[in-house]
Amino acid sequence: MTTENTNSAIGAVGSEFLTFTLGSEEYGLDILKVQEIRGYDAVTTIANTPAFIKGVINLRGTIVPIVDLRIKFNLGTVEYNQFTVVIILNLGHRVVGIVVDSVSDVLALTPEQIRPAPELSSALDTRYIMGLGTVDERMLILVDIEKLMSSSEMALMNEMA
Repeated sequence: MTTENTNSAIGAVGSEFLTFTLGSEEYGLDILKVQEIRGYDAVTTIANTPAFIKGVINLRGTIVPIVDLRIKFNLGTVEYNQFTVVIILNLGHRVVGIVVDSVSDVLALTPEQIRPAPELSSALDTRYIMGLGTVDERMLILVDIEKLMSSSEMALMNEMA
């Protein structure tokens, strides 16, 4: 993805990002996709789902699938503690929850603070990375959460055009 494409994609969705941690890395996603942030509660497990789909919760009458991004991104041992949170996302016409280690803050990034994702080997999947954001000494991996959640391997939503 070129810098021009990255910046136009960022400009199209806004430049405020909710930052969260997974392991030792810090990630960001478009704040406009976030419906709410909750503590991690028990989920109802569904048989024959991939390991990264923890199950579902009933959120005020809406059945919400819960995805653990640490498992999806193969980030080692998953432990649930008092800092573990679920970010409830409103993506298109679907509500999905993602489990993360912790939520940090909301950052506004200018196009100059966002760099395109590096072209890496084919073993590393970068199609869900919008770019890398830099704030002082921090580096944020900016995730295209809608593209990730609508991907065929997630099997959570219909592919979006």
